[in-house]
Amino acid sequence: MKNAVQRFGKFLSAMVMPNIGAFIAWGFITALFIATGWIPNERLAGMVSPMLNYLLPVLVAYSGGRLVGGDRGGIMGAIAVLGVVVGAPDYPMLMGAMIMGPVAGLIIKKFDQAMEGNMPAGFEMLINNFSVGIFGMILAIIGFYLIGPFMAGILVVLTAGVDVLVNHGLLPLAAIFIEPAKVLFLNNAINHGIFTPIATLQAQEAGKSIMYMLEANPGPGLGVLLAYWAFSKDKVTKSSAPGAVIIHFLGGIHEIYFPYILMNPVIIIAPIVGNIAAIFFYTITGTGLVGPASPGSIIAFLSMTTKGTGTVMTLLGVVIAAGISFLIASPIVKMSGNKSLEEAQAKKDAMKAESKGIAVDPGVKKASDKVAKIVFACDAGMGSSAMGATKFRNRIKAARPDITVINTSVDNIPADCDIAVVQGILADRARKSAPQAQLVTIGNFLADPALDELYNQVTAAPAAETAAPAAAEVKAEKKTLLVKEGVKLGQKAATKEEAIQAAGELLYSLGYVEKSYIAAMQEREKLATTYMGMGIAIPHGTSQAKGTVKKSGIVVLQYPDGVPFGDEKANLVFGIAGVGDEHLDILSNICGALEDEDVMNDLLTAKDAGVVLKHLQ
Repeated sequence: MKNAVQRFGKFLSAMVMPNIGAFIAWGFITALFIATGWIPNERLAGMVSPMLNYLLPVLVAYSGGRLVGGDRGGIMGAIAVLGVVVGAPDYPMLMGAMIMGPVAGLIIKKFDQAMEGNMPAGFEMLINNFSVGIFGMILAIIGFYLIGPFMAGILVVLTAGVDVLVNHGLLPLAAIFIEPAKVLFLNNAINHGIFTPIATLQAQEAGKSIMYMLEANPGPGLGVLLAYWAFSKDKVTKSSAPGAVIIHFLGGIHEIYFPYILMNPVIIIAPIVGNIAAIFFYTITGTGLVGPASPGSIIAFLSMTTKGTGTVMTLLGVVIAAGISFLIASPIVKMSGNKSLEEAQAKKDAMKAESKGIAVDPGVKKASDKVAKIVFACDAGMGSSAMGATKFRNRIKAARPDITVINTSVDNIPADCDIAVVQGILADRARKSAPQAQLVTIGNFLADPALDELYNQVTAAPAAETAAPAAAEVKAEKKTLLVKEGVKLGQKAATKEEAIQAAGELLYSLGYVEKSYIAAMQEREKLATTYMGMGIAIPHGTSQAKGTVKKSGIVVLQYPDGVPFGDEKANLVFGIAGVGDEHLDILSNICGALEDEDVMNDLLTAKDAGVVLKHLQ
């Protein structure tokens, strides 16, 4: 249940967090230029309403759609939310955007899955463009007539509820839920998923809102850290507290104080009471911020204050929260003995890993000593997962030579798999294929924070005395899979679809695949990106298209200016067609090239195909 809540909260915050810069820009423009702002300017203040009513909902809906349905889902979300915005013109539709974005992404994702393998050759572009346009239009109409008015009603009810709490002096009690939820890593979800939409509506009407202050106040956590600094009996904890104070108070990284609470869970009382006092103070003084304070540092907190006494009142609320939190936490710290910060940090890391998709066995302190086999899985088990497995195998082989690292298709994960690594969009299929395995979900196979978490997990324990054989070091009979004619240098492409098409046509012209394999490469990209990180993409066909591969082969296309693959650019595109494991040697060489900056530079700047062949064959 806790993990499900964490994941839901992480999903909510993931729609808002990429757009915090836009919220801050809107907040600054509001604070500076409205009639009651620091430097009133009627013409510049004209940007406030369009940004709030149109720009921010469109950005949030795009992010939500993209999370679920990739780039096409993002575009669908942006189209759909306009119906919601126009259908409820008197209210900022941030919450409506959080609904329409993911719904739009889900619809286009399901459509793409239904069309996989069924799209007529030559009609791909037509169908892709018209499907987004038609579904987007339908959702916009539904949003206009249904979702917009419905969400307006919800906002009215929520705002009225907040007003009741404020008028009856009950709003401070929200801290009873806020502070424990923060320790469960729901801080961003609560702040940006719930409080920000309500606060934005209030700020539009009143010029400020107390709702921006409920979660972001750095005072409660500061009091806890100061108590440990002053009274902790553990030398490591005591010496770490000053640095944590700086990171928390000036940097706004509230997560830094969570381990200090996990050491003594009863200490959660301190930030709860401190925040209650601060919220009560802000309520009776009518203090509020004009925009979201993110991150929750004292700098961001004060930068969003109102003109006049707002800065002083805001600062006093922080001091009150920190002082009361310190007074309550101090005797608890004094009586707590020598509890270890390292153990609390490990507990925090495990909790955070769960919210990111790395589920650590709760029955042991570290699950790493139970890991024998890690499986990297993608749709076809041919390209993305092969490179990911090779790179991760090379990364851990010195510390954990006993761990087997292999790759396979997501539907064929073996029963003895301990950890399965898949892209997020394939997680459901992976769970069905390997219900016994710990699941790690990632964005790309070469450079992803979840892989760093996994590395830390499996290298935390020493290798077993009896090492298992190195994984997937399958040496097939030596074949020439990369030929000079398969290397194209100095290419240009405006989109990833063009680059994938070029790679597929080259594979076809060299006799590696049937022509239908090219369409399967485009379909594979819609399922989950083949961008690997570090400027490399390896497009290949779907698992259903393996029958159209005549023989194993690899082609290399160099794009000096880069080709957009989502938010990243690929400079080297490796088109892959594989029969069995014959292509793994070259993928291993590619991974080796990634470790050598000189080799990578040679591949990126090569003017002669022979240079590429020398490094990869």
